[in-house]
Amino acid sequence: MNSSYKVKKSDKVVIFGHKGLIGSALLRELKLRKYKNIITPSKRKLNLLNVTKVDKFFSKNRPKVVLIAAARVGGIHANSTYPFNFLYENMVIQNNIIASSIKFSSNKLIFLGSSCIYPKLWKKPFTEKDLSLNDLEKTNEAYSIAKISGLKLCDAFNKQYKNHKPKFLTIIPPNLFGPNDNYDDKNSHVLAALLKKFFYAKKKNKKKIEIWGTGKPKREFLHSHDAAKLIIDLMEVSENKIYKHTQGKFSHVNIGNGFDLKISDIANKLAKISNFKGKIVYDKTFPDGVKRKLLDISLLKKIIPKSINKKNINLKKFDMDLKKEYENINTKTFKKFEKNSSYNLPF
Repeated sequence: MNSSYKVKKSDKVVIFGHKGLIGSALLRELKLRKYKNIITPSKRKLNLLNVTKVDKFFSKNRPKVVLIAAARVGGIHANSTYPFNFLYENMVIQNNIIASSIKFSSNKLIFLGSSCIYPKLWKKPFTEKDLSLNDLEKTNEAYSIAKISGLKLCDAFNKQYKNHKPKFLTIIPPNLFGPNDNYDDKNSHVLAALLKKFFYAKKKNKKKIEIWGTGKPKREFLHSHDAAKLIIDLMEVSENKIYKHTQGKFSHVNIGNGFDLKISDIANKLAKISNFKGKIVYDKTFPDGVKRKLLDISLLKKIIPKSINKKNINLKKFDMDLKKEYENINTKTFKKFEKNSSYNLPF
């Protein structure tokens, strides 16, 4: 097999989406590891939907390592209401960046996928081999297809250019939470929505909280800082080591913590954290989404065994992180996202 590229601390590393939940965590982690040349293009200065501007950016900066954390994201409501935006914008953004990375000879690319790429019928923790276009969850089908397209584009590049130095890897995280999460009422993910509900319920002395769905679906949650550590660890590992375990049959790796929780369990934890004494009501007229979505991280453990430490990622740590996020949010945190909920057609 051809030699693989070893990332250096002096390499130009670009993070697309550096102000978001996982992008900001990646930026913090790279700085902690003393990377010296990090590029963070802002949304205002670089429109990722414009292929000419993306090409111009790559031509000028020539990054060696590319991290794609930029995406149109949202919860069940946003995905169901604006499927065109989720499919079109995500495909264009990732296609533009991936194509420019090839055109201007970037040495390594990390594309962040989503656990929603796996089928909605859960029988066991999803392995990388369970990827299928069949039976996707309808409430976020457009987003899922876009993410699968990005994954397949990276995979196709690796297969077509076996003797070419760059290697492109897709990393599949579970539900993430942490600083810079999106707290918009209509577009947030489940954990951010719950944090906000309990914050205002306590602040306004409400007697009850309404939560969408039955509360029975189970989700795997990973703090963005833990996710960033795993992503950078995978970025730094040699492509030869990844190839050893995948044999080139696929180019994506699950990350996670190995356990999931019911939405009702999260609600009960937040009730305790916030000291909310009211009633929790589940509105069953709203869809639950996928019943369960736990990722198999066996491959991850083989590639970077030292990174998966049960002392660092476990239920006790999750409880501590959840409490910390609740204590850190305030009304300013929520207002930050009020201007970021536009879903107009991009042309």
